[in-house]
Amino acid sequence: MPDPSDALAALNELRGSIDNIDAAMIHMLAERFRCTQQVGALKARHNLPPGDPGREAYQIGRLRKLAETARLDPEFAEKYLHFIIREVIRHHEQFPRQSAP
Repeated sequence: MPDPSDALAALNELRGSIDNIDAAMIHMLAERFRCTQQVGALKARHNLPPGDPGREAYQIGRLRKLAETARLDPEFAEKYLHFIIREVIRHHEQFPRQSAP
């Protein structure tokens, strides 16, 4: 009969790994948003639109391929990126636009 304490130890080890991955993901998202904030400021200074459908389509295709390579569901990866893009555009829309000369 398996020892329940072995299962609990393995479970705790896996949860520790998950916690570390979650922390890394939060730090990576924070860095990504620092970069996109700079993009938003640049777009606002030059009266560029907050969204870029061509760039978004490229990124979605790129992320789907990465997901396939990583053996992650590409649909999930696309949903994730759509969520991030919506949030980035929301932030970009908050930047004051330059007045026309």
